[in-house]
Amino acid sequence: MIDNKKPYTTGEVANFCHVTINAVKKWIASGKLGAFRTPGGHYRVNQDDFVSFVGKYKLDLKDQMFPERKRVLVVDDERSIIEFIRGALESMKQGYNIETAGDGYEALIKVGDFKPELLVLDIRMPKIDGFEVCKRIKNDEHMKEIKILAVTAYGKEDIDKILQCGADYCLPKPLKLKDFQKNVQRLLD
Repeated sequence: MIDNKKPYTTGEVANFCHVTINAVKKWIASGKLGAFRTPGGHYRVNQDDFVSFVGKYKLDLKDQMFPERKRVLVVDDERSIIEFIRGALESMKQGYNIETAGDGYEALIKVGDFKPELLVLDIRMPKIDGFEVCKRIKNDEHMKEIKILAVTAYGKEDIDKILQCGADYCLPKPLKLKDFQKNVQRLLD
């Protein structure tokens, strides 16, 4: 198994970012990118520092940096729910690439670009609801393999209907952290 916490060399960072080693050294010297020196005087960048740098400067390198990480698209029209789900996913040891969308229309666009393995999908949303998003994904030859974990604040009727639309599982809101994480792991294994 690869040691995911092994620090990166300046050459590896340069390769990830498609820049020269000198550019990386300038980022380090300016304090933009956290790094430490080895006893031999070479810079090394901890993975967490690099991830923070990539996030802060909005570099889109996730697939190159973490090709083994599963992609999860979180779709909900409530910002607080998105943040809860993001936090729940980020606290899991697997480390997922996470994207978010605020409605079904945005979700369908992002599904095409981001190509998630798992969609955490709210059912009741503006523009295009979760039922329609689920049907479109499960009826598309290129997307039907995407796992869908639906979430709803409504009752059994919504749960039954979303499962008929092709969702792999449905959880009631408010979400229970451990139950949510267990089902994410189950669907992605």
